[in-house]
Amino acid sequence: MAERFGGKVALITGAGSGIGRACAERFYAEGAKVILVDINAQGLDDTVVQMPDSARVHSMVADISSPEVCHVAVATTVEVFGQLDVLCNIAGIFLSGRIEDITPEAWQRILQVNLTSVFFLCQAAVPELTKTRGNIINMASTAALTGQAYSSPYGVTKAGVAMLTKSLSMELAERSIRVNAVCPGAVNTPLAATASFPQDATPRLIDKLMSFYGFAEPSEVAALVAFIASEEARYMSGSVVPIDGAQTAG
Repeated sequence: MAERFGGKVALITGAGSGIGRACAERFYAEGAKVILVDINAQGLDDTVVQMPDSARVHSMVADISSPEVCHVAVATTVEVFGQLDVLCNIAGIFLSGRIEDITPEAWQRILQVNLTSVFFLCQAAVPELTKTRGNIINMASTAALTGQAYSSPYGVTKAGVAMLTKSLSMELAERSIRVNAVCPGAVNTPLAATASFPQDATPRLIDKLMSFYGFAEPSEVAALVAFIASEEARYMSGSVVPIDGAQTAG
């Protein structure tokens, strides 16, 4: 595998499982030093054990729903590795249910994890990415591109991520910081495995969440993230890119 990220430093949230772990493994395999952040300590340990060069890996157990913690994560990255080149905002949670069943607490929690954290991590990272002419990849979803029943809070947060990506790509262009988002469809992750919908949900609406190709693997999404983060994609900014097996094509 080519080492497109030799000498680069990547901060990856949600690195304890799923797409976040796959991104961590991909950036490490391509030569990057990686800062791995997740609220799940055991999941982080399981990720780190796959990376034998401990000098290129630092893990941080943290809840990035706090703006203060977002700033600490970036400061820790610079303290440990001296720079930041790529910010991957991968961490996220899923919430489903009919609208009348969504509690204020659940609404606030998904906003904080899926959207607020992305904003404040970007805010904290901008001064460091300005120095390295780095870039940001945000994890959105097909739920940012098309309505999906029984998961409106999730869709709202991911649509917010997509618009934040577009807005920041314009604002930060003068600093040569690229900002892009990836929109996966169904992916074989613990998040997808534990997703549930109302027992009386309309099957036709649930079927619309699937693609013609079934589930993607996290490594396939990570490959796209790595390409976008690399110099091969230097002309990409403001892109919101689906990887969904034609789920949103029609």
